[in-house]
Amino acid sequence: MAGTDDRDADRSRGWRRVLLGCLVGIVAAGVALALWLPGALEDIEYRTWDWRVRLFARPGRATDDVVLILLDQQSLVWGKNANGLSWPWPREMYAIVTDFCRRTGAKSLTFDALNTEPSFYGMEDDAAFGGAMADYGYAAIATFLAPEDGSDSAWPDDVAASDISISGLGEWMSAERPQGVEFPTSDLPIAELARGARALGNANGIQDRDGVYRRGTLFSLFAGRVVPSIGFAAWLAANPGVHDLRIEHGWFTIDGLAVPIDRNGAAILRFRSRDRAYTVFQAAEVIRSELRMRNGETPSVDPLLLKDKYVFFGVSARGLLDLRPSPVNKKHPGVEINATQLDNLLSGDFMRTVPMLPAVVLLVLLCIGAGVVVTGAAGAGRSGLAYALFIPLAPALAAGAYVLGWWLHFVSLELGTVLSLVGSSLVAYATEGKQKRFLKGAFRQYLSPTVIEQIIAHPERLKLGGELRELSVFFSDLQGFTTISKGLSPVDLTTLLNEYLSAMTDIIQEEGGTIDKYEGDAIIAFWNAPLEVGDHAVRAVRAALRCQAQLAAMRPGLKERFGGDLLMRIGLNSGPAVVGNMGSRNRFDYTMLGDAVNLAARLEGINKVFHTYTMVSAATRALMADAFPVRELSNITVVGREDKPLVVYEPMMPDTYAARRPQLVVFGRGLRFYYEGRFAEAAEVFAGIAADDPPAAAYVEQCRKVEKEHAGPWTGVWKMTEK
Repeated sequence: MAGTDDRDADRSRGWRRVLLGCLVGIVAAGVALALWLPGALEDIEYRTWDWRVRLFARPGRATDDVVLILLDQQSLVWGKNANGLSWPWPREMYAIVTDFCRRTGAKSLTFDALNTEPSFYGMEDDAAFGGAMADYGYAAIATFLAPEDGSDSAWPDDVAASDISISGLGEWMSAERPQGVEFPTSDLPIAELARGARALGNANGIQDRDGVYRRGTLFSLFAGRVVPSIGFAAWLAANPGVHDLRIEHGWFTIDGLAVPIDRNGAAILRFRSRDRAYTVFQAAEVIRSELRMRNGETPSVDPLLLKDKYVFFGVSARGLLDLRPSPVNKKHPGVEINATQLDNLLSGDFMRTVPMLPAVVLLVLLCIGAGVVVTGAAGAGRSGLAYALFIPLAPALAAGAYVLGWWLHFVSLELGTVLSLVGSSLVAYATEGKQKRFLKGAFRQYLSPTVIEQIIAHPERLKLGGELRELSVFFSDLQGFTTISKGLSPVDLTTLLNEYLSAMTDIIQEEGGTIDKYEGDAIIAFWNAPLEVGDHAVRAVRAALRCQAQLAAMRPGLKERFGGDLLMRIGLNSGPAVVGNMGSRNRFDYTMLGDAVNLAARLEGINKVFHTYTMVSAATRALMADAFPVRELSNITVVGREDKPLVVYEPMMPDTYAARRPQLVVFGRGLRFYYEGRFAEAAEVFAGIAADDPPAAAYVEQCRKVEKEHAGPWTGVWKMTEK
């Protein structure tokens, strides 16, 4: 029944902890949500996202299909030194680049640079560039849609209108009410260039509120017309014709390829590298290669390297103001960010945001899990393991989600988890921790730390009120201590007592005993409370024998320092007793009461009669069975229990018993004669070993005494006349 009660109590306590952990977890999740939903965590989340991007940046299946031609600082220097070209370059130079791409068979060429004003070099310069794009047939050029201050507020008559149509656009605009999609003004390229290009692309990218470019829209609206992004325009230039474009909540579909978008039409970019993701050629080298090919010379840039590639032309030179912060680079060429959008489109691997409902559910589950585990953990070690398990869990989930193509909000998960862990620890400290501190304080002076930890782990086993238990009770006292103490100073007396009591107490507690109290040099202890100990009698006897052995080892040193031999008498008895906290409401002790307790105290004193130092009752002897050898000492009655004779024994360690066995056999024969009333024969047997065995010497005197004084039937009982 006790096991069933323990299991029921464990389940009940377990459910309370689960509910408490759930409550703490829900509160922690609520706090994290309250900060997450209004955007208070976004700046930190952006930083953690950038760490993930840099950590997991990898090429996509179409990364090698994208090539960059950059007008870098070296190209500018070459133009100035070799050709006397100042900035801006004549557009004829771009025409040469266009001719090279046409010659190589590039899929498309996209100029990611604004050309909103006529060339400084005259109309022929613009015509050369526009004509080269028209001859090529697969060129796209940048435009800039602006919320204000653009040069155009309507589509110019001399620029061909966009023929892009998106199914469901009107419904989506009405339902989502997106921001940053429709622009009132623009800066379009000059007509000569716009007419030569197959597609115009919006080069106005999207910045998060910290100024970093992490997203991009594939389309925008201006003057009632759809304008593709510069990256999407590169694809449209390479794939002329009518396309099936559709939009609905969460998706923009291009000829069956679904691109995940947010409510503002933005897609999250998957960046490819921390350094340079795409093959790059210098504009100067491309121009020189085209000029050499026109002269029948070998180009420095192999034309095959651009065949069937999507080519972007952009600027990266210092001072040309097209370096933008991205997750992988604080000064990222804008053309490379736009190329990343095309790469994602071709690879079909734009990132996606985990929908709000699953993200919130995960947050709540993680917080509840952390709360339940911590409130259910017993001890600092297990709590530490819970922290070690849950703190890395959010980063691991966020990293795993990235690998699978998802942006999982990391900061809210980690914040909620930490709040749940800390909150649960504080709650546990304030509730169960309070109980643990009480138990440790209440039993620290009575029990070993191991037993206290068991009580803390299973407090339901502890009944702080009085209860009836079968105990094994230990009483000890030092022989002649009063005489020794008279010759000691208070300091020496205190030192002696502390040293002696500490040594004995350590042994008792190591054996699972509970210290009841100290009375001067006397020690009172018991086993089987407050926790049940099945072998309490064995432990009590072993503790008594160990205490005697320890005192024997200490005796020479103590005698040298304090004078006198310290000898200890111990009485042990087992039986029912009331045990619990007893005293007043404000001051109490955990102690025991009952006849079994009184008998143990009597046995300690009765050692004086037999000149023994450890005596156990028949009840203790029966409970310990054959754990230790004993010799039967006598059948006695004690004061106050004259009608209840009991047999008492002297326990010994096995090696001691074996060494004394011949003597003990003789003692047993003498005891048998004594029980039979054959006093003269008993005295003769006892006398043979009396010189070496104090109990035998006691029996020699007892036999002579009862032979003279006894009258009436003999019962074999030795009646004790003193307590």
